[in-house]
Amino acid sequence: MNLPGRILVVFGSSISIGFGVWHFFVPNAWKWYSYIDGTATELVVAVRANNAFFSLSLVLFGIVNILLIHGGRSNKNSIIIMLAATSILWLTRVIFQLIYPQGSINAVLQYGMLLVFIVVDLCYMIPLWIMVSQKNSV
Repeated sequence: MNLPGRILVVFGSSISIGFGVWHFFVPNAWKWYSYIDGTATELVVAVRANNAFFSLSLVLFGIVNILLIHGGRSNKNSIIIMLAATSILWLTRVIFQLIYPQGSINAVLQYGMLLVFIVVDLCYMIPLWIMVSQKNSV
């Protein structure tokens, strides 16, 4: 992968990792559990598990993408597969932000989130497109 592609992947992955780490603290920061009936203990456990899985997934996808593009033994197909998976995940987040916007109480927050999600997705989509269109190996 060329240097601009590597820079984009590292940038997007760094944001993914940061977003994942930050999301571990979101339930307490935004008092998620105060909106759930105290007797709904299974719901609290489910929300906690989903958030942990989501947060860890973002961190791991970011780390794996960085390791693959800097790994001397990574092949073109493995990088393409990871970039495609990550691109689809972030594109899904962009679509959700368009259809079911979060942060709608503040336009700066709502559209700022959308902009960040689009930028991160492009950080994966552009190198993916470059790699798919290349005839030679990594």
